[in-house]
Amino acid sequence: MFTISEIDSMVEKGINSLDLKGEPGELYDPIEYLIAIGGKRVRPRLALLAYNLFSDKIDYSIMYPAMGLEIFHGFTLIHDDIMDNADLRRNRATIHKKWNTNIAILSGDVMCIKSYQFISHAPAPVLKNVLDLFSKTAAQVCEGQQFDMNFESLPFITMDDYIQMIGLKTGVLLAASAKIGAIIGGASQKTSDCIYNFGYNLGLAFQIKDDYFDSFGDSNIFGKKIGGDIICGKKTWLLVESFKRADAKTRQELYDILKTPATEAQAKIDKVLEIYKNLGIKEAAEEAIEKYHRIAIDSLKESGLNKEQTDQLIEFARGLTDREK
Repeated sequence: MFTISEIDSMVEKGINSLDLKGEPGELYDPIEYLIAIGGKRVRPRLALLAYNLFSDKIDYSIMYPAMGLEIFHGFTLIHDDIMDNADLRRNRATIHKKWNTNIAILSGDVMCIKSYQFISHAPAPVLKNVLDLFSKTAAQVCEGQQFDMNFESLPFITMDDYIQMIGLKTGVLLAASAKIGAIIGGASQKTSDCIYNFGYNLGLAFQIKDDYFDSFGDSNIFGKKIGGDIICGKKTWLLVESFKRADAKTRQELYDILKTPATEAQAKIDKVLEIYKNLGIKEAAEEAIEKYHRIAIDSLKESGLNKEQTDQLIEFARGLTDREK
């Protein structure tokens, strides 16, 4: 079994070897730009790791689908940034800012198409299962994004609403990445289902950590401006938990602050962060991240994996929840 570091190196080599050039340049240059600015490569890493639990022969049958998962993730980022009107992605200008919105939409569309071309390199015996899972997941990610946008116009949502939304927007793609790797590696249905549940709950922890960084991270490390979610009224774990914990007066104050015009951005961010501090939201978010991390690990109990295989997944999970960006 390869180490996580060795798997990370394989993924980077795979990403760097991608030839995404094409004409017209305005369509393909943004794709190369987005892939080149880096990222955590969580989805292809998880796909390779899950595959390697069952097979030591890492070749194109897993590398191409793993790259497809990263390309699909890139497509979602391009379109998310347009919808969020975000200026920065990993400390670099977003595609719709560097080029324009029309180019960004088309480049994202091509990335979605290319992701299917790469995924379809899965071995013939499991190709239908892999494509069915990927197609279902792709639709679910779009559903999650729509829920996310819908929630921006609502005064508040429940924590159940929030968890459903991030489960669709983030959880299912990590889950599918893990399961696709396991399926191609030859895992049984029961084992691959357990690995799917591991990835799903890890995805919840991962997204809450992202929400956490938006308010309590270092923008130089995190790669985005702090408070972006606050400015656009995004229903993050922190905001939802704040409405749940606040008394009537604080809840109204928070609601009034969120209606403040974006021109008063920094004052808006400062006031919300002060409320978060008073309600203990930073510590509560850290506990929630740890909770879903534990649920992810518990999902492996009935998987039939041996200790070495389980430890590999545990190490990967810890690396995601303990990250600094």
